[in-house]
Amino acid sequence: MTRTRVLAVAAIATAAVSTGAIATAGDRQTARSATTVKVSGKEFSFTLSRKSAPHGRITFAFTNKGTLKHDFKIDGKATRVLNKGKSQTITVRLSKGTHKYLCTVDAHAAAGMKGTFRAT
Repeated sequence: MTRTRVLAVAAIATAAVSTGAIATAGDRQTARSATTVKVSGKEFSFTLSRKSAPHGRITFAFTNKGTLKHDFKIDGKATRVLNKGKSQTITVRLSKGTHKYLCTVDAHAAAGMKGTFRAT
């Protein structure tokens, strides 16, 4: 390669990096860490905005839309028990695979407030 070509390739690479045209492994991790799943709970079910997400850091934004108090627990981490209309977020690091979630209040899980979330 001639000196002119080497300088041209270096200039193009520098421009691509400075303008963000090249994604790095760190960029992909940052994008992955931004996953948010909206969760609403009511008597006696949960509705999730998505049933799966890439593994890693996932934020679950829970809103109690029921009349009774509810919480949301996944992978050992839970929201507070919330009154009607209240919200809270929790962030967990999920490995690849399936993860059970549930409401821990009384017999709510047995009544249907449970499910499985998949980290891909």
